[in-house]
Amino acid sequence: MTNKDFFGSENFQLSTQKVENSCPSNIALIKYWGKYENQIPANPSISYTLNACRTLTEMQFFPDQEFSVSTFLAGKEEKNFASKIEKYFKSIEIYLPWILKGSYKISTVNTFPHSSGIASSASGFGALAKCLMDLDLLFSSDNRQLTTNNQKASFLARLGSGSACRSLYNGLVVWGETPVVEGSSDLYAVKYPDKEIHPIFKNFKDWVLLIHEGEKSVSSTVGHGLMKNHPYSEQRFQEAKDQFVPMKDILKNGYLEKFITLVEHEALTLHAMMMMSEPAFILMKTGTLEVINKIWAFRKETNLSLFFTLDAGANVHLLFPNDNDCAKIENFIMTELLPFTKKGGVMQDEMRF
Repeated sequence: MTNKDFFGSENFQLSTQKVENSCPSNIALIKYWGKYENQIPANPSISYTLNACRTLTEMQFFPDQEFSVSTFLAGKEEKNFASKIEKYFKSIEIYLPWILKGSYKISTVNTFPHSSGIASSASGFGALAKCLMDLDLLFSSDNRQLTTNNQKASFLARLGSGSACRSLYNGLVVWGETPVVEGSSDLYAVKYPDKEIHPIFKNFKDWVLLIHEGEKSVSSTVGHGLMKNHPYSEQRFQEAKDQFVPMKDILKNGYLEKFITLVEHEALTLHAMMMMSEPAFILMKTGTLEVINKIWAFRKETNLSLFFTLDAGANVHLLFPNDNDCAKIENFIMTELLPFTKKGGVMQDEMRF
């Protein structure tokens, strides 16, 4: 599908409405890092959708009022975020022709701490896009869009935050065109086919160690921008594309050890690219490195499948199968890894299938 397939109908009937929606966050396994104009990814990515870490959004729409947006996060008005949403709404008017014909009050609550290393922009714009699609279906007389509702929500979420498009689906999700995944696109995310996923990968936990809970030293937007003139950007983009070939084989056949190696390599590559950019950034903290080394030592000693991935920050996503060894791994996390967190903070989550 192309951009034109998502154009909205000019025939709509507006009314005062209130809609509510929620959307989870996600964690990338093959990382998206670097983009082109209009939020087009420089390489495809694949992620797990989380379950508990999500954004809850209530959107009130008042027609025939001057266009404006007011936003509230956990009850506190956020004027800077309102300006960002106004700009976003103006950018997607071509796809939702009614969107500037009224005012909005948007209230959101996250089930996880802000700036905790969990992608709040992904869950936030995902929930926002779902609310907009609910309004679009209420206002529009063109019911043909019902068949592409989730796909269009993913498309719209992408224009707000690239990784948000992956949060519109459960399970393993792919964003970015790749010959390895049929139907994949740069414009929206698609579910990775469940029939191609070994059962071992369908019941995973993700515990997030909150090593650092403050604002990151560099935003994701700035980080993506640093890839434009990065000396190793083209090699990185090609490597990410190539990673889909072994990943497909790994997922189909249940090769857990290879999965661990690939996922940890991707996490460290993301941070290596930041360390080699100009200017350079080191996003990991001392606690991050301590945790990684303890995970490696634990895995070598016990042969248990505890491993990690990282977002563009200091906090560590601890991944492990929900199986008979789960209690042993959880005990290790609580006794040996929790002391490296800033305030004893850990978000206990799981993959949503």
